[in-house]
Amino acid sequence: MLLDKVTVQAREKNIPIMQKEALLYLKKLLKKEKIKTILEIGTGIGYSTINMALVNDNIKITSIEKDKERYQMACDNVKKQLLTNRIQLILGDAKEIDLTEKFDLILIDAAKSSNKYFFEKFQYNLNKKGLIITDNVNFYNLINEKITNRNLKQLVNKIKKYRLFLEQHEHFKTSFIDVGDGLSVSKRRSDL
Repeated sequence: MLLDKVTVQAREKNIPIMQKEALLYLKKLLKKEKIKTILEIGTGIGYSTINMALVNDNIKITSIEKDKERYQMACDNVKKQLLTNRIQLILGDAKEIDLTEKFDLILIDAAKSSNKYFFEKFQYNLNKKGLIITDNVNFYNLINEKITNRNLKQLVNKIKKYRLFLEQHEHFKTSFIDVGDGLSVSKRRSDL
């Protein structure tokens, strides 16, 4: 099966992919919420992209990847899975890409230090009852550890600040789901 090969490819190239438990949760959520359009920030090599597309034949995905090698691998994987008609891959930095389309779901799975930026930028591309999901909000459980490495400490602090930003957001209500490496699921508050 192609997805098994993609998993091996990710392991060999040391490219992170969404953990199985988180992916299973996400796929159930796509079905439950009847998601049809998805914006993914951080394609990687297309593992989660393809998995999401396979949930339902009506799902269309736009996915942005800034690393040229990963983008090319994702293109190849999407093509092998015969999903080029439903998955649009964009090579570029999501910080520099402006989209006008609206989406039922936005998945943020890119540079963890930019989560807040991506949330704030792309929230305007979310349909009224849509969801914003962020992967790796537990960051290998390091958010609960004392860290001495300076760079790692800075990154973990940014993730902690992002979690706080989500908890205190006045327009979105966020649930933190303890699957895989942690997911946040944010939905616009209905009381506004």
